[in-house]
Amino acid sequence: MLKLGIIGTHIITDQMLDAAKTTGRYQLTTVYSRTMARAEEFGKPYGATAFFDSLEDFFDEGDFDVVYIASPNSLHYEQVRLAIENDKFIILEKPAFVNPEEFSRIESLLAAHPKARLVEAARHIHTGLFKAAQKQFAQMQHHQGATITVMKYSSRYDQVLADDKPYPNIFTKEFAGGALMDLGVYAVYGAVTMYGMPNSVVYFPTMAKTGVDTKGVAILTYDGFSVTLNIGKTSNSHLVTEYYGLKDTLVFDSIFDTTKVTYYDENKAAHAIEAPYFENSMVDELNDFADLFENPSDPEQMKHYQAWLALSRDVNTVMFDLRQSADYTFPADMNR
Repeated sequence: MLKLGIIGTHIITDQMLDAAKTTGRYQLTTVYSRTMARAEEFGKPYGATAFFDSLEDFFDEGDFDVVYIASPNSLHYEQVRLAIENDKFIILEKPAFVNPEEFSRIESLLAAHPKARLVEAARHIHTGLFKAAQKQFAQMQHHQGATITVMKYSSRYDQVLADDKPYPNIFTKEFAGGALMDLGVYAVYGAVTMYGMPNSVVYFPTMAKTGVDTKGVAILTYDGFSVTLNIGKTSNSHLVTEYYGLKDTLVFDSIFDTTKVTYYDENKAAHAIEAPYFENSMVDELNDFADLFENPSDPEQMKHYQAWLALSRDVNTVMFDLRQSADYTFPADMNR
């Protein structure tokens, strides 16, 4: 059983812990929060026995093998740095880091601490449905791009509309928030996983008074085609995600919460992509990560790990390049 510590005590962590319970491979032991009261309030119902309001004490005294980090984006770098220096296995919520400079420094730290492992929690690419869809995608003879949509209204935007300060972290530049960094990362993964790195990118954001993007359209260009990303946190979209062949099309009901994938052949006949899936979409990734953490030096697991890390690096680069194209920066970029 992998002993688990957590940084970040909110709804995504609840979902992760529910998935961890389903796998039967993790046990929560240690919780960090900004206040001891919150750490205990969150962790005790899950069976945690150690609570900290100091990150240094959390890493020095906490009894855990794996740390799950689900803090605001701008805090990821420092928290991951501490975790690597303490030789932990790390599951980091997306987006991994604010910019490629942070990513590069972390990779240097990983090289200096070979016992540590870092994986980004891109849950949607670990599901059985996504993997089955990738196999169908590889069989399509022609590729002509995609339209990938991830738009979901955030209840926290109500606070922005009401001008109720301080604004939620996810809608502030200080914490590297906004639509691209929160939901857009799913869409970028959806493009880069299938097509690889684009030749060029451009982003057209709609900005909020808080200084971050609330929605936007991104275009990624490849040889002979382009991929369009529609992202947003201030509207609900019911559009599917489509990957285009010549006469055939691969359709996801949702790129980030996939429950149905359909392949339409050249005669427009629909073929359901069959694969088991869990109601909690984090179960598959936690099983994949447990395979790695339980056998961290196994050649096959190292192959998976290196591929995940390389993909995470590519997604980080594309995310940064999209912001650069729109002259859209965060305070963390100034420290590069």
